[in-house]
Amino acid sequence: MTIDTPDILKKIVVRKQEEVASAKYTVPISELKSRISEMEDVPRGFERHLREAAASGWTAVIAEVKKGSPSKGVIREDFDPLEIAGIYQNNGATCLSVLTDEQFFLGHLSYLALIREMVSLPLLRKDFICDPYQIFEARAAGADAILLIASMLDLNKLLEFHAVAKEIRLDVLLEVHDEAEMEKALKTDCTLIGVNNRNLRTFETDLGTTGRLSRMMPADRFLVTESGISNRSDINRLAADGAQAYLIGESMIREADIGLKLRELLTP
Repeated sequence: MTIDTPDILKKIVVRKQEEVASAKYTVPISELKSRISEMEDVPRGFERHLREAAASGWTAVIAEVKKGSPSKGVIREDFDPLEIAGIYQNNGATCLSVLTDEQFFLGHLSYLALIREMVSLPLLRKDFICDPYQIFEARAAGADAILLIASMLDLNKLLEFHAVAKEIRLDVLLEVHDEAEMEKALKTDCTLIGVNNRNLRTFETDLGTTGRLSRMMPADRFLVTESGISNRSDINRLAADGAQAYLIGESMIREADIGLKLRELLTP
């Protein structure tokens, strides 16, 4: 299932497979499908919100609710996901990304439903999806979109998982980091492509990754740049390189005044 996955990703995928096996035993997929069929909430249009914001000239920021990471450890000690989500919405974020991985990123699946109750913005489930079960789990938990990572899924899996997501009206952000992954992504009909500027093998970040890969993007795809965005000049550089939306977490989460930092990022 995995192809040339970096070591940290291999560890994460092994852990995910264990978690999914346990979750399937606790909550069978039939129960998730039943819950979804009874949901009155319809997905909020994650990709649509990004495209509309970008078309209007607004800086489309996907603001990330994130407590920690394998490379940085705990980023914010006084982490309150609901308070942070509210601050993001009140200060101009277009969409939210919610970390639901517990072991490596200190998130939780329950954050999705709690945040959905509090804000009206579309939510991305940010996790390491290796089984269709997690896609149904995301929809049942309140997500409007999921992340798929090209470096941990072969083309057949990407096609299958995207089809499952579409069937239950979830958008997909398909993440790539190099030319081979971009070529693979473009063989799917995913229209929302995320370029991760961070190399998951080394955790080194290079904003030039976005510009390099954006040259491969057809006009009908929408490019989200991820990782390493610290200030407005980074956004201006990435916009000039072809980025249309910006997934930002750590540089805001670290700040005492998260709202002020977001407003600074949004100010041309």
